[in-house]
Amino acid sequence: MAKLPPLMKLPIETADSGFYSGFSKHVAITSKILVSALIVWAISVPENAATVLNALNGQMLKNFASWYIYVAAVFLILCAALAVLPATGRLKLGLANDKPEFSNFSWFSMMFGAGIGIGMLTFATAEPMYHFATNPNVIKGEVVGYSAENVTPAYVWSFLHWGLSAWACYALVGLSLAYFSYRRNLPLTIRSGLTPLFGKHLSGGLGHVVDIVAVVATILGVAQTLGFGVEQFVAGLSRIGIGEWIINADGKPSSAGVVFALIVILGASTLSALSGVGKGIKWLSNLNMGLSFFLLAFFLLFGSTFFGFNSLFWGLLQYLLELPKLLFTVWHADGTETGDALASWQGGWSVFYWAWWIAFAPFVGVFLARISKGRTIREYVLGSVVIPSLMCFFWFTVVGGTAIDLTLNGSAGDAITGAGQESQLFVMLELILSGGFAWIMTAIVVVLLLTYLVTTADSAILIVNTINAAGEESPKGSAHIIFWGVALSFVVGGLLIVGGLGAIKTAMVIGALPFSLVMFLMCIALIKAVVRDAIRDKNGIQSVHIDN
Repeated sequence: MAKLPPLMKLPIETADSGFYSGFSKHVAITSKILVSALIVWAISVPENAATVLNALNGQMLKNFASWYIYVAAVFLILCAALAVLPATGRLKLGLANDKPEFSNFSWFSMMFGAGIGIGMLTFATAEPMYHFATNPNVIKGEVVGYSAENVTPAYVWSFLHWGLSAWACYALVGLSLAYFSYRRNLPLTIRSGLTPLFGKHLSGGLGHVVDIVAVVATILGVAQTLGFGVEQFVAGLSRIGIGEWIINADGKPSSAGVVFALIVILGASTLSALSGVGKGIKWLSNLNMGLSFFLLAFFLLFGSTFFGFNSLFWGLLQYLLELPKLLFTVWHADGTETGDALASWQGGWSVFYWAWWIAFAPFVGVFLARISKGRTIREYVLGSVVIPSLMCFFWFTVVGGTAIDLTLNGSAGDAITGAGQESQLFVMLELILSGGFAWIMTAIVVVLLLTYLVTTADSAILIVNTINAAGEESPKGSAHIIFWGVALSFVVGGLLIVGGLGAIKTAMVIGALPFSLVMFLMCIALIKAVVRDAIRDKNGIQSVHIDN
């Protein structure tokens, strides 16, 4: 009740000694068993794993597509409301005298690198090109694919998937955890976000289940992201001359290429994770942000800049006008050609993306909370939702706009449309530049991609370790950090080798469902906490912990 101070102590049993000293054995051991079982299953009986996963995925898309659409809308609306309302927007994620640990540039760099950096390098070109060919407007006969009239619709759908809704999924988890960890001194782990609903019961089995679900979702969500990144990284290595052995005849990464890439990426990321957020991850984040700005500057100078800015203006305007409708539009298969096509498109695109961002949310959310102490809710939402979305929009229109323009005016022919998504950015660079200059830019993109891959992987390893350690933030337990680095390598490598990105995608969509329920409960808990804390403050009752 609001007549009493809120819960400010949530004891979580951790081992006092031994290999799991400082860790919750229930969470750490169970998570390791579940992830290890997935690895063994996918590698030892790949056909059975693919059959079962595809069957589950089909049922989930059939029965829970509407849930994913509506719950993603709820996350965005709640974040926007908390930021806009004066009473909540000025609340600080911490005590009155807490100051941000990181500069604005480092803070934003770490958020962006961990949140979307890898996917952006792949999809800034690939997604607008996909929707330029076909999207719901094309399916309904409103525009023609590959036409000038389809450029704005292509960006509306690209912005929907990579814009405000995506970042709101991350921000919601981070906001909840930061609120309860820094205002109420609760552990920096997922279960703390549900304390207004379940209280001290989260110290036991219920809390363990919540954290286990978060760890498994994190591994699968990060595996999806790394899967895209590994394919593009191998494609880039091939183009700079590492060797033909890293790709197959169809242009896809070979098993040897996948293994080589994962050894480089996860080896570097594990070492970085051992150094913690303030050292390796911060340094890498600043580096990849600097390289990102360099790549953007290149496209501004040599790409279709006017076309990109025109696409940005009209695409963003149309996106904002249509967003209220798009958030709640659900298409169901109705037996008609158009209805079935729309439902299939939404399942393969929007539902997939919401599941991806939700699966990625425990990792990014804990990470955002970890680096956002001392900021107000309004500042937090602006920095974790609005600015990253605008950055994505800019990337998609400057980089992807160049690809569309080259295709639309005929100078690219079918070179870009005929390439796989992992190679489209490199093909475009070869069309813009020639000879050694193209090789140099390709090498820079490969380095940038590597920094994003390492930043994402090491952040994920550190966050999973934090959840297993009942919210302990220091990079303790080197053996456990190494375990999760190896496990993540096997999840990505195993699923890529036996089933490609489709296998990772299917496993991720399934793993995201239980955590989507956790996130919905976090929304309710956060609303309850904010309202009751306002009542406490009005009545002079303690609402934040006292810093001793």
